[in-house]
Amino acid sequence: MGRGPSIAGRKGVEDAKRGVVFTKLIREITVAARTGGVDPVGNARLRLAIDKAHDVSMPKDTIDRALKRASGEGADATQEIRYEGYGPGGVAVMVDCMTDNPTRTVAEVRHAFVKNGGNMGTSGSVAFQFAEVGELIFELGGAATEDRIMEVALDAGAEDVATDDGYCDVVTPPTAFEAVKKALEAAGLKPLQAEVTMRPANRVAVEGDIAEQLQKMIDMLEGLDDSQAVYHNADLA
Repeated sequence: MGRGPSIAGRKGVEDAKRGVVFTKLIREITVAARTGGVDPVGNARLRLAIDKAHDVSMPKDTIDRALKRASGEGADATQEIRYEGYGPGGVAVMVDCMTDNPTRTVAEVRHAFVKNGGNMGTSGSVAFQFAEVGELIFELGGAATEDRIMEVALDAGAEDVATDDGYCDVVTPPTAFEAVKKALEAAGLKPLQAEVTMRPANRVAVEGDIAEQLQKMIDMLEGLDDSQAVYHNADLA
């Protein structure tokens, strides 16, 4: 019988994944601070990025260095770019990137689409199928009951609460996201995930080989150094 990976080997993989997450969050903190100011009190996007950094135990020194870069100390030319297109099965896909070399990044994104049976589109070609929303996901259990989450969330400004398979999904307008998050946390309800994201108006059912090929494309796009987030409207099992 084969022997599984060693503890050191598994740790190396986890460290590598952690490094990728840190890199993406550092870019988000830097750009959020550069576009909205380095004071998180008045910059909701920056507050959310720093909260995510704390959730993955990013050292304070690392966060501070990202803020210093945004304020001009070692500032770079990083810019935000959204790429759009269609994947296998006609699935709409958007890729948010942060890059200091758009020529390189668009080539890498296009390669991921084409290699997996998709094609790049023009700006706005699929974005109309998505809406920006705040989303908080809770695991039900203990004090985190559906009724309690719904009561607190709706009172704080959420627009929808849905449960499925032991989890509760709270959806908010982007402007109400922070208030709803604070109200839920003040009630002792800590989300497993909390973010402002792009949600599709409708989902496309895919299965079999198409679903497998689409997943490969999504994984490839998410693995790009300059990729920050990948959104799609597929209904994947």
